[in-house]
Amino acid sequence: MKIVVIDGQGGGMGRSIVERLRTELPNAEIIAAGTNATATSSMLKAGASVGATGENAVVYNCAHSDIIIGPIGIILANAMLGEITPAMACAVATSNAKVVLIPVAKCHAHIVGIEEKPMSRYIEEAIGIVLGFYKA
Repeated sequence: MKIVVIDGQGGGMGRSIVERLRTELPNAEIIAAGTNATATSSMLKAGASVGATGENAVVYNCAHSDIIIGPIGIILANAMLGEITPAMACAVATSNAKVVLIPVAKCHAHIVGIEEKPMSRYIEEAIGIVLGFYKA
């Protein structure tokens, strides 16, 4: 089972996700798909199996994954200060993979009904969902 973690900017959220996944699933294939080299590097240092950077890396890996996890901006064209291209957002949204999205207050989309929590709590919940998919 391939788990793709997508992140941009400095890769802090992706790093936290990869660290938790690596702890819970030590043998999992975790692919870091960064929108920039800094994000990819951060996720690789956290324990991702492999990493790739840029639009094509995100598009390709979305088409070849079982689970995709990242901030909600990965489905919004031009999110993350423009790092998420329309092709990236489309690749995530149209992938056959199970997609786990983490709400981010900085995102330009406001999601009604989401309880405001620290990012660490959202990540814990997201990891629980991924574990359920992975172990099913």
